Amino acid sequence: MSGSEQQYLDLCRDILENGNRKDDRTGTGTISVFGRQMRFNLDDGFPLLTTKRVPFKLIASEMIWFIKGDTNIRYLLQHNNNIWNEWAFKRWVESDEYAGPDMNDFGRRALKDEKFAEQYNEQMESFKQLVLDDETFAAKYGELGDVYGRQWRGWKTSRGETIDQLGDVINMIKKTPDSRRLIVSAWNPEDVPTMALPPCHTMFQFYVADGKLSCQLYQRSGDVFLGIPFNIAGYALLTHLIANECGLEPGEFVHTMGDAHIYTNHLEQVKTQLARDPRPLPQLHLTKGKPLFDMELSDMTLTGYEPHPTIKAPVAV
Repeated sequence: MSGSEQQYLDLCRDILENGNRKDDRTGTGTISVFGRQMRFNLDDGFPLLTTKRVPFKLIASEMIWFIKGDTNIRYLLQHNNNIWNEWAFKRWVESDEYAGPDMNDFGRRALKDEKFAEQYNEQMESFKQLVLDDETFAAKYGELGDVYGRQWRGWKTSRGETIDQLGDVINMIKKTPDSRRLIVSAWNPEDVPTMALPPCHTMFQFYVADGKLSCQLYQRSGDVFLGIPFNIAGYALLTHLIANECGLEPGEFVHTMGDAHIYTNHLEQVKTQLARDPRPLPQLHLTKGKPLFDMELSDMTLTGYEPHPTIKAPVAV
């Protein structure tokens, strides 16, 4: 049994057994705990869950999107990545320019009403095609605001300048690896009101010792069934990528969470997952020595990934 994955399964059990029932902005409801931490030794293998299939290419393309400083879903759609669609789509259907059927409360209604779900899917497909085909439409409705990539690569200052936090941190790791300021923050209070989704993973810090690079993430809010598996793998991937850029080996990924929760419409899926035994973790292979900002999907491959089947669940928007 994989010790790395067992931590995640133990977190799920902890929430089910000790969690508090809470309302949330989506109206779905959660079972929640506060203040939890998991530690993943990256020597043990790449921490991609095996008790359900988690799509590595989606995680990798999203991380490249962040690293590029992009905040428009067009790049993601060009790589068959749909994980940010709902937030951009919501902005479109709530705009004055939208003329299709009423999509109010579209996420939950689509789950209960088969006819509405069909309309929803049709409108979503039309929206995606418009983003892909029409640059003007994409610029207006594919844009998510100053989310992760913008804060990482182009943090706006009060003096009208921008800070490339990620680029600066990489230079610091190379030049002053013992610094305690190897930090990137996505939580910019001024920009939070204009973001489609304020950052859930709010800041991360690097640590260099014995030729290894470790990373700790603080996540204010974590959807444990759908989101957290992506976050674990995403920041483990980022640690590998920056270690590769800086001539270091990957060390440990430490995942610290504020509100860790399971949505009430994910409970049966979580129970299904808990009934499964973890399998050996896969191995990540990167193009050695290639600069981080030149990395593409073709530079990242995974071997030995033989998970249990996918478990589907709705996204709360």
